[in-house]
Parts: sequence; structure tokens; C-alpha cells
Amino acid sequence: MTNNTELSTWLEAWRHDIHDELTNNILAYWTNHTIDHVNGGFVGAINDANEIVPGADKSLVLNTRILWTFSTAYRLLKDESHLRIADRAYDYIVEHFVDAEHGGLYWMADALGAPAQTQKIVYGQAFSVYAFSEYYRAAGKQEALDHAIRLYELLESHSYDKENGGYFESHTRDWLPNSISELSSNTLRESKSMNTHLHVLEAYTNLYRAWPSEKLRQSQSELLAKTLQHIVDQESGHFKLFFDERWNSLSGHISYGHDIEGSWLIAEAAEVLGEPELAAIANASAIRMAEAVLLEGVDADGGILNEADASGIIDSNKDWWPQAEAVVGFFNAYELTGDSRYLDAARASWGFTDRFIIDHKDGEWHWSVTREGVPTTGKGKVNAWKCPYHNSRACFEMLERIERTLAHSAAVHE
Repeated sequence: MTNNTELSTWLEAWRHDIHDELTNNILAYWTNHTIDHVNGGFVGAINDANEIVPGADKSLVLNTRILWTFSTAYRLLKDESHLRIADRAYDYIVEHFVDAEHGGLYWMADALGAPAQTQKIVYGQAFSVYAFSEYYRAAGKQEALDHAIRLYELLESHSYDKENGGYFESHTRDWLPNSISELSSNTLRESKSMNTHLHVLEAYTNLYRAWPSEKLRQSQSELLAKTLQHIVDQESGHFKLFFDERWNSLSGHISYGHDIEGSWLIAEAAEVLGEPELAAIANASAIRMAEAVLLEGVDADGGILNEADASGIIDSNKDWWPQAEAVVGFFNAYELTGDSRYLDAARASWGFTDRFIIDHKDGEWHWSVTREGVPTTGKGKVNAWKCPYHNSRACFEMLERIERTLAHSAAVHE
């Protein structure tokens, strides 16, 4: 941008585009297409043709992400229709996923709402903490905060590794250790994963906003420190993905989407904790990670490639969620550094998403496109993992971040 006026005009136009995408596509799609009018809650799957898949199981991840999304929408946009969707999601989760006997939430319910997979996957518990705490922030329902706090205490009692730090992946229904993993093929027999720790970090950050207890602060501070010590490869700027219980890395794969997502979530966690020394390390790591993705993972068209290893790119498709996270991650790096390369990268990511990922005809976002920009098939618009969380969150974050940038720019140039 050549001057402040031009930058402000450009950011205002971008903010308008993002708001339109959020309200008239993403939130509208989930409101109009996903409510299960037969069995309650929300449908478990919608295929590529926008048809409900009869009898599809309903995942904890899908339902908690719906709750988080519409809670945030109500908190920020104050549209009562969003609160009604959040209420519906909350009520369904409490009735069908909460294990009243052993605590925690089931991983999967069947189409009728009965428990289908009862193991306590920590990844799913983390998203429950994230969603319950956000619903409390939006609707002020104390019961939701109580659910989140109880889950935090269960994770600290059963999942926290008291010897090596961090959190184990999975438990049986009654919280005994088990070897079931939903985050890899499990051929690695990993005890810990980046993905679980990233989303426990994200969840604890949000819970701390609602419940700033000293014990949670200590848990979160240690988790962030362990993430920076063991999960972020400070030399390469990439996440290590899978570990044994002593934090030995078990995989050399690179996930560019997780790297750019993690960069801003690490910075956010440090900011909410308010510990200056830890924040300095976290912000430096965030910048290093964003730089690595910018140099290695961004294609010529602005899209984020999926995965690589030491040999180079091993998955050149471009899934929907890394594109969403790249917009936020690169803009976060711009906020931390003032380096316009990151601002350009964020805008390029949004441009790619608008051209290839957003389904302007049938709504929502395609699961993925090939490197040539052709939508892939077979995953559908809604499933256990295809949720409104990544794309809506990118919009929520960018609306707030652009507003903050515009306000700062105006103050500087008064």
C-alpha cells in the first residue's frame, strides 16, 4: 500500500467482504441446511450434492464446533437467531454427549442420539471446553462454565502426564488409558500429538478468559512452555506432529495448515496469560512459523499446500481449513512485525479462498481442491470433521483484527 489512506480503504473493503461471507454464506448455510428436524440437534453429514446423508453418526467435534461458532456469532454480532442455534447445540450436547456416570463427553453419537463411541478422546474434550466456555461468554449460562471447569479438572486428573508434562491422547469411557487414536493411523502408537496439545491450549485460553483461576493459569503456562519446548521445532519453524510419552518425535511430516494455525494460537495464548517473558518467546516462535509457511507452503496462486516431508511436497491438495488459518496466521504475523509481506500473504490466502474454496453456487466451502483448483469429491459439505469452525473463526478474527488495525492507524495519524 502506498499510503495510510489507501491501506485503510483497502482494509474497509476487505472487512465488508469478510462480513458478507460470514453472515450470508457460512452462518446462513449452517442455519438453513444442517438442523435435524427429525432426530434433534444437527445432521451428521451432508454430501457433495448438498443432500443429507441418512443415518449418519453425529460427532462430538462437529457439535461442539457448531456450539462454539454460533456462540461467538451471537457474542460479536448480537443476532438472536445465532443464539437460538447455540442454545440448540448446547442442549443437544448436554443431553446426548455428556456422560453423566463417568464425566466427560462421548466421541460419537448415532443418528438417534445414543452413544456410538464412548471413549474419551482428549481432542474432543478440548473442543468441549472451548465450546462450553464460549457459550458462557456469549449467553452467560453458569451451567456451561461449570461443565467446562469440570472437564478441565478431569483432564488434569486423568490425561495430564505428571512425569513428562503434556496430555495423553485417549481414554476409555471410565478414563482408563487406551491406545485408540483418532488423529493418526495409529501405526505410530503415539502417546501424544501436536494436534491434541494445540487444541487443549486453545481451549484453556478461552476458559481462562471466562475463569481466570490460578490453577488454570499454571496449567496453561506449563502447556505453552511445553509446546514451545517440544512441539515447535525452533530451527525449522515447523510443528513436530507425533510423540512418545517422553516427547521423542515419531514423524517427520510437515502440516503447513497446522503450522500457520498454531502460530497465531500460540501468540494468543501468551497474550491472554499476560506473562511478558513467555509472550516474547511465543511471539518470536509465531513469526518464525509464519515465515516458514510463507517460504515453503504457499503456492503461486496464494493457496496453502497440505503437507510435506524431507523429500518435498507429499500432498499438494489444498484443504479448506489451512486457507482459513493462513488468513489469520499471516495477518497476526503482520500485526507482530509490521512486515507488509505477511499482509500481502493474508490477502492472497483470502483471494485464493474466494476463487477456489468458497462454494458460491451451493454455499459453504469445498472440502479441498487440487493444485489445479478443481474441487475434490467424496467428503461432502458436512461430516464428523467438516464443521463451521475454521472458516467462521477466520472471519471473526479478521473482523476484530482489521477493526483494531484501522483504529490504531487512525490514532497514529490524527
